[in-house]
Amino acid sequence: MRPTEQAEFTVLCLLKDGDRILLQNRVKTDWQGYTLPGGHVEPEESFVEAVIREMQEETGLTVYQPRLRGIKQFPIKGGRYIVALFQSEQFSGTLRSSAEGEMHWVSRADLPKLPVVEHFAELLQVMEDDAFSEFQYIENADGSWQPRLL
Repeated sequence: MRPTEQAEFTVLCLLKDGDRILLQNRVKTDWQGYTLPGGHVEPEESFVEAVIREMQEETGLTVYQPRLRGIKQFPIKGGRYIVALFQSEQFSGTLRSSAEGEMHWVSRADLPKLPVVEHFAELLQVMEDDAFSEFQYIENADGSWQPRLL
């Protein structure tokens, strides 16, 4: 077994404004539905720099003091896909959408009415419940994914 593996790094950000959270209605066919904004970490970029840049690109907002709240990961061919999960309540700017999807401030009460991405509740649980710090997908024998919170 190799002591290292290939990895793809991305970030997501849970941006809060009182009882509302910022969600993106994704237009891409993979992982479709309402989810948190984010994107890939560029070479030599820190994770914090990446989440600030991605939020600016996708939402028009400048995010301040993003805090790492957990990790999401799943296996991909030749390695794993790793998502650093950030949270912030501090931001400035004017909200706008991007080619990635339409941005919406959503109250917590309205979340059950939205077509969110698969396992969105577990994602939020890892980001907001101090009992968890990791969201890991395990691939089942039939090719389906089983979420596991650690």
